[in-house]
Amino acid sequence: MSAENNYSAQNITVLKGLEAVRMRPGMYIGTTGIDGLHHLVFEVVDNSVDEAMQGFCTNILVVLEGNDIVRVEDNGRGIPIDIHPTEKVSALELVMTKLHAGGKFDKKSYKVSGGLHGVGVSVVNALSEWCEAFVHIDGKIHTQRYKAGISQGPAKEIDGSSLPYAHNPGRRGTVIRWKADTTVFETTTHNYDALSNRLRELAFLNKGLKITIRDERLTTPKVHEFMFEGGVKSFVDYLNENKTVLHKEPVYIEGTREDGTGGNIEVEVAIQYNDGFNEIMFSFVNDINTREGGTHLVGFKSALTRTLNEFLKKSKHSKKLEESLSGDDVREGLTAVLSVKVPNPQFEGQTKGKLGNSEVKGIVESFVNEQLELFFDKHPDVINNILEKSVLAAKARIAARQARDATRRKNAMDSAGLPGKLADCSEKDPAKCELFIVEGDSAGGSAKGGRDRRYQAILPLWGKMLNVEKQRIEKVITNEKLQPIIASIGAGCGNEFDVSKIRYHKIIIMADADVDGSHIRTLLLTFFYRYMTPLIEKGHVYLAMPPLYRVSYDKKFFYAYDDAEKDKILSESGKDIEKVSVTRYKGLGEMNPDQLCDTTMDIGKRNIIQVHLDDTVEAERIFTTLMGEVVQPRREFIEENALLVQNLDV
Repeated sequence: MSAENNYSAQNITVLKGLEAVRMRPGMYIGTTGIDGLHHLVFEVVDNSVDEAMQGFCTNILVVLEGNDIVRVEDNGRGIPIDIHPTEKVSALELVMTKLHAGGKFDKKSYKVSGGLHGVGVSVVNALSEWCEAFVHIDGKIHTQRYKAGISQGPAKEIDGSSLPYAHNPGRRGTVIRWKADTTVFETTTHNYDALSNRLRELAFLNKGLKITIRDERLTTPKVHEFMFEGGVKSFVDYLNENKTVLHKEPVYIEGTREDGTGGNIEVEVAIQYNDGFNEIMFSFVNDINTREGGTHLVGFKSALTRTLNEFLKKSKHSKKLEESLSGDDVREGLTAVLSVKVPNPQFEGQTKGKLGNSEVKGIVESFVNEQLELFFDKHPDVINNILEKSVLAAKARIAARQARDATRRKNAMDSAGLPGKLADCSEKDPAKCELFIVEGDSAGGSAKGGRDRRYQAILPLWGKMLNVEKQRIEKVITNEKLQPIIASIGAGCGNEFDVSKIRYHKIIIMADADVDGSHIRTLLLTFFYRYMTPLIEKGHVYLAMPPLYRVSYDKKFFYAYDDAEKDKILSESGKDIEKVSVTRYKGLGEMNPDQLCDTTMDIGKRNIIQVHLDDTVEAERIFTTLMGEVVQPRREFIEENALLVQNLDV
């Protein structure tokens, strides 16, 4: 028998315990990058939040200790430490070392939970160099320690007086402490801001729950404490903090409805309109951010559109519009947070990004419709302001449709439908193509000379473009500086944008390394974020990083991207300063095509940064602050960050 056919039972590998997690960590936490590292923290925190949702936990503490150690404490019931009747080990050991072991499957201990798969803390344990658990129950402290997911002995009772985080007479709850395995993760250094943003979100979704994060890696520990009695209403207030709102208080509704199987679905909604043109909407199921929506969000949107159209018929605004309001019309300028608690949620996909329960749509739709009608009947001034804005949005939508039709007719008469300034590439496979959006005609000329014509396209821009944060869609698609970008990318704009139709998989913003260049980058990023969001979500947007200096000596030359790098090159040259030539580039147009190619365009040499959308909530606040109408928040942001830069320079 040949070696190729020598396949038998001895070739079958059986992975025991948590070996599968260590062998294929991506299957359980998505990635071994920093997002996966943070996923460990959230898995442990989610268990504590589940205790809070059942009414047993009021405080959660997350501590970033030195040496990349994390500690999560709560004052919940504590993981049971008694011996399991069939497994013959403590419940603590089962939960910590076995996949799919937990109290979330029988629906008695946890009626609602985000950690439905029961793999959370065991996965954290498996992917840690070491992990330890402390359980406070009935005035006693029990602990167990693990290495790479394997217990180092049975759970035991300890005094705990030497451990400040374990010793607290009379307290109850669980403490999980671990150090992520450096052989598994690309980095084990946690990002405080990324963690605190998610913890803030969890506090919004669980009103009255206090969540604290403390960074003890600093000489003076940094601490943030989050607690919001208003729930998702406080969330909407936070999102609209720097916006001009149409009604002072968010519309807030909450209630419970039966799901038809003996369970209850809890619905909590807050909405508030502002004078902007963008829709800000977040939906959650059992505290899980359903970024792809689902049946609960469909039900909410349907209810909102239906309710406003019913009120429109009875209002003075009905004469201003010949057609019904669309969903887009009623959501212009809307900030909304929808949170539902579902006993048996069915998520589509491993990421739990979309809810699939069909019964939830009808429940949310009827509840929201009923409650909005009651609210608007009692607050005619609020519904009047909302209808006035929605009617204006409908008129703008009609104007935008006419503008699109006109643009399409114009493009139909053009043989290619592409802007004249675009120097396209010969490759037709979008996955291999790059579009450089270049500031200025002179820089565009250098870029055209330095590009690889096979797969690199160049689109020169001139001057500063429209700030889309302050404009409706019809102004955007008819703007002479944005039209070439929309046409070149070839996937539409706004609600019509289809990321599957983009003509280039890398869209690279290449602007000067100065204040004006930064402004142009910000304007372009605002446009992509507001009207081509999937472009950023799918990782198609990049920033080119051109050098600031060219240092030459002994017929050699080096490029420096900042003053520190320039000074380092000068100090290492060992040459008389008079024999060293330093060229400061004032702009991309001053660079020869070969220089631009070597530093910014050649795949083997260039330095480009991929733009990620890690935190939608924070991204929303930043764009509103920097590009919105209200000046004071922008001034404060600039002053704070200017001081930060100065401190870094020192």
